Amino acid sequence: MNLRSITRRAFAVFVGAAALAVGTAATAHTPDVAAALACEPGKACAAPLPVRVVIVSLFEIGEDEGDVPGEFQLWKQRRKLDTRIPFPQGYHDLWYNPETQVLGVVTGIGTARSATATLALGLDQRFDLSKSYWLVAGIAGIDPEDASIGSAAWARYVVDGDLAHEIDPREIPADWKYGYFPRHRNGPNDKRPLDGADGEMYALNAKLADWAYGLTKDVALPDSPEIAKERARFTGYPNAQRPPFVLMGEQLAAMTFWHGAKMTDWANDWVDYWTQGKGEFVTSAMEETGLLQAMTYLDRIGRADQDRVMVLRAGSNYTMPPKGEDPAAYLLRENEGYAGLGAAVESLYLVGSKVIDELLGNWDRYAATPPE
Repeated sequence: MNLRSITRRAFAVFVGAAALAVGTAATAHTPDVAAALACEPGKACAAPLPVRVVIVSLFEIGEDEGDVPGEFQLWKQRRKLDTRIPFPQGYHDLWYNPETQVLGVVTGIGTARSATATLALGLDQRFDLSKSYWLVAGIAGIDPEDASIGSAAWARYVVDGDLAHEIDPREIPADWKYGYFPRHRNGPNDKRPLDGADGEMYALNAKLADWAYGLTKDVALPDSPEIAKERARFTGYPNAQRPPFVLMGEQLAAMTFWHGAKMTDWANDWVDYWTQGKGEFVTSAMEETGLLQAMTYLDRIGRADQDRVMVLRAGSNYTMPPKGEDPAAYLLRENEGYAGLGAAVESLYLVGSKVIDELLGNWDRYAATPPE
């Protein structure tokens, strides 16, 4: 199934869910939850729900339960996110667990949807997000130089792959490696550093990311004969042939689903440039720079804390084909169904849950100060 099909099906689910939200059979709620649910979206609320962790998924394939899981389904089922909260100002209704105070949001694919959904949630007065940790957990392309499909990477940096100048590669000067280069620079050979303050790069709370990695680096991730067969094709890439594992690595967010060895070289150079050599490109995705821009604005008015954002991406596909294989053919094959999708969503849950369990189990310690 390709992303376009995923998007259409997810949107259809949302429309149906929104129509049913008010007419769903009544569920018994505690007084505080009932009071918050009585508040209207977008209006003042005197009894906001406390939220300890926001789980951010980017898409779901079909239903929220009972079929092939996308990014959200395992979280909803296993974390018992059973309280539905209408969210007409966003892409998908919210789900909440009153006992653990964990909230699940599905933003929709792309930076526009992730930014608007995050901002809409942050401004929603039905929720107290002042102490919330935000766990962004999604699938990604993964660089075979660094890891295998099914592996999960914690990011210290998120780099935007869209804000740039571009000229068609067939028309670039002979001394240009790429036809793509930063704004405010005179071509790709102009290596003077920029600070990324216009949204080209976001530095996450490195101490929090290091803590999350240290807590989860030994988590056993799922493997299968199917993904073992796929990774065995990547001869010459020892990390791509390893069983899934947890690592640190940066994420490049771009709205175009790119693929191939030359594009992977560009991604490595792009991340290296914007992090000034401090970051290593590992995963490709679409949404984080939109979400982090929204978090920057919410942080300014005290509605959320951007130092509590964690980004975890798991490889559902490689960013380039095995040696000797045509990149176009490989991309088209993968786009019909990612080889590592099942392993990736399971890895996201296993790794992310270990962090969530630690936060919830020691909330008295972590409510006031993020772990290091």
